[in-house]
Amino acid sequence: MFYKDWEPIYKKISREFNYTYEREKNSAEILNNLLNDKQLFPIKQLEKIIINKEIVIFGAGPSLENSIEKYKKKIINFVKITADGATSALLKKNILPDIIVTDFDGYMPDQIKANLNGCIVIIHAHGDNISSIKKYVKEFKKNIIGTTHIDPSSFENIYNFGGFTDGDRAVFLSSHFKAKKINLIGFDFDGKIGMFSYPEKKDLNMKLKKLFWCFFFGFFFFFF
Repeated sequence: MFYKDWEPIYKKISREFNYTYEREKNSAEILNNLLNDKQLFPIKQLEKIIINKEIVIFGAGPSLENSIEKYKKKIINFVKITADGATSALLKKNILPDIIVTDFDGYMPDQIKANLNGCIVIIHAHGDNISSIKKYVKEFKKNIIGTTHIDPSSFENIYNFGGFTDGDRAVFLSSHFKAKKINLIGFDFDGKIGMFSYPEKKDLNMKLKKLFWCFFFGFFFFFF
């Protein structure tokens, strides 16, 4: 998805969650500047990893661990993308994701470890994670890509592929680069929060509200 298509959706989200453009821009600027000294992963290489490939995206819902075990032999052959905290569940099963989509809500030592072992990390900047960006970006040495909710055209190191939560950003990313098929594991829309979402760190009502939007994106854009 390109920004011109994403912009009207993002404006609705901003109104719903009372996000301010100033904080979103500030966060993106900070991430963009921090990435100046990093070994960024080439976008063309990212496209080659995803295009015409079968993708499996791991959300951090309650069904995640059981689903990994159930489909373990099959998913090994897919391009594996984790949404933030779901990374920890894969590492627990000795599976290294190919790509992590994160805004630093999960268990960060696991995401840093995965990156050191070659995993691409797509770091998202938004108005509520400025302190986390300042704290953790320095821990990632290479294979990094930055993203934002706002228009990325004024930033050298930042992109916008669409999507709101880590999970649906992973789906939009796969769609943007024309994946052959997108499979979802650990996406639960029954109102329960999985342990790998680290609910103790979050406002649960806000988390459920975000999950509603994640479901909306999937239903509206990918089921029609």
